Amino acid sequence: MRRRLLALVCVSASLLSGCGLMSQDGQGERRTVTVWLMKGSASDDFLKRFTEGFEREHPDLDLDVKTQEWTGIGDKVQTALKADGTDGPDVIEVGNTQVPQYAEGGRLQDLTLESMRDWGLEDWLPGLAEPGQWMSQQYGIPWYAANRVVVYRKDLFEQAGISEPPPTREEWLTATEKLDSGGHQGIYLAGQDWYTLSGFIWDEGGELAVEEGGTWRGALDSEAALRGMDFYRELQALGDGPVDADEEHPPQAGVFAKGDVAQIVAVPAVAQSILRDNPDLKGKLGFFPVPGKTADKPGAVFTGGSDLVVPKNTDQHEGALAVVEALVGTKWNTDLARTMHYVPNKKSLADAVAGEEAVAAMAAGAAQGRATPGTPRWGAVEADNPIKEYMTKVLTGGDAESEARKASDRITELLDLDAR
Repeated sequence: MRRRLLALVCVSASLLSGCGLMSQDGQGERRTVTVWLMKGSASDDFLKRFTEGFEREHPDLDLDVKTQEWTGIGDKVQTALKADGTDGPDVIEVGNTQVPQYAEGGRLQDLTLESMRDWGLEDWLPGLAEPGQWMSQQYGIPWYAANRVVVYRKDLFEQAGISEPPPTREEWLTATEKLDSGGHQGIYLAGQDWYTLSGFIWDEGGELAVEEGGTWRGALDSEAALRGMDFYRELQALGDGPVDADEEHPPQAGVFAKGDVAQIVAVPAVAQSILRDNPDLKGKLGFFPVPGKTADKPGAVFTGGSDLVVPKNTDQHEGALAVVEALVGTKWNTDLARTMHYVPNKKSLADAVAGEEAVAAMAAGAAQGRATPGTPRWGAVEADNPIKEYMTKVLTGGDAESEARKASDRITELLDLDAR
């Protein structure tokens, strides 16, 4: 009788809490948590270490990590979020700016409580945390960041009498003017590098777009945003970057590798491409954060990287939360940053990568990191990209104020939720 009562209690408990069934040896049945991670985000060695460590600490859980390609991932994630969840992912890595488009349909778990109570929300990098929000709730949990820094030629700086990287934007201009001589470009800055422009706009207190009463509108025509464009124009003129192309046309790493460029603004990983094209530059490359308006902090930068989300249709809710907690926690987040040369997800973890010049420069800038406007329609803006056209018009002599108004009006049209 006692055994029968215990069995009834166990069945009732399993119905209420979702606890695992018991196997014949008396151990809880192992459950599988499926994790989608993007190709290249984590090395095989890291994933092996993490999987073994996680499963040791969670003997009732197995990890099934599936690598995904970035190409076409948006449609694949949307399909998974709409399915019944039985065979789909329980944790998904997404680009930090992609979170709103997935959260909009109500298909992601709201992780605000866990973020505030357990996962250190107040310490997160803003460029990862802010775009992970939708309607003031936290759906995307910061995993890792990568952002632009100034990649420079130490030997050319020395030849120009510049003993250390400039700490302010005005000193940056002065140094770049010195470097822009003797057959060298002070900086190679493509005319349509709108990610770099965004940082200058944010430094001035401007925005790419603003939300008012639930409606988004373009904001390139504000006085602050115009000041950011004016600084971009001054800096871009101290080199021979094309005014009608972005940093990938041609790839700026290849231009830098030719040997006559003193600086570019890029993620540090570009150094690998530069050295592959020109091994003679080994030992001559340096890195420093994009300078700010004042010396007390670096300039604002666009923060790229990834957040982790949990689909609402997961059938492994507790297991999914355990995976997220482990990946974003100090131990494994620091391990990932050191392994992959990323910026950790928390400002307080910057010291963990302080010994590496390139990553330390990224981490300093990431503390001032930002992301694109948190609307699911921003992808439409990037596809059409009136910002690039605006930049070229200004750099070829157009009136900045009138061109900014035109670009802002186009951004407003593209952000109209009723236009889909």
